[in-house]
Amino acid sequence: MTGSHEDEELARTAVTALTEQLALTSKPGLPDPSHPDHHTLRWSAKALAPGLAAIAAAARRTGEPTPALRAELGAIARGTEHSVGLAGGGHRGALWTLGLLVAAAAMTPADVLPTAKRLAALPDRGAPRRPSRGSTMSAKYGAQGARGEARAGFPHIRRALPLLTESPTARRNALLTIMSTLRDTELLYTAGPHGLHHVQGRAADILSAGGPETPQGAAALAVLNTDLHDRGWRPRGSATMLTGALFVASLRRENP
Repeated sequence: MTGSHEDEELARTAVTALTEQLALTSKPGLPDPSHPDHHTLRWSAKALAPGLAAIAAAARRTGEPTPALRAELGAIARGTEHSVGLAGGGHRGALWTLGLLVAAAAMTPADVLPTAKRLAALPDRGAPRRPSRGSTMSAKYGAQGARGEARAGFPHIRRALPLLTESPTARRNALLTIMSTLRDTELLYTAGPHGLHHVQGRAADILSAGGPETPQGAAALAVLNTDLHDRGWRPRGSATMLTGALFVASLRRENP
């Protein structure tokens, strides 16, 4: 394949990972196909593809993480975020995570997570000065947030990867594993530290009960799902880490 075809394929693989995460059912507090916004979220996910392909092309052309590449990727991502907003919005965390992973995959297919870590450590000179919701929660509570996860080499993606297969049950278990320990800045924003600890504990309880495939685990998952939807608590950071793990798992299946 030519470079452009490889870049487009990486973008398609990343968007597929996001749409597969969106299609997963019984995700506590997160939209699934029964959610009124599901169609819009799937549609806007497709708007990520041109930007992700451009990110892959820039990374392939540069060949290694550099400050200039980091600035270029940031500019592409901000333009992509605008396009996604026009298509219905959402996916800001997924764009950050998938953008780094796609860029890393274009440069070092066999070493994606360490290369993404190196990219994330570089400053984005063109980034807006205003603090984001995630950075505000990181500063207030000391949580890593999406940027901290990337700079640490995506530890929660690493935790999820050994659990992943194409089985929905395995993917739910991977999500719950992430939820049980991730200091999700979205949850910190909406629920505070006590709410975050509540969600982490309930996710761990489901896993301790044998996961959603056991009667006890399935009942606990249903209770948690109802609880989070009623409270309006959305563990979006955990969903983003699952999306990243699905992308990396796809790459490993294609390049064992």
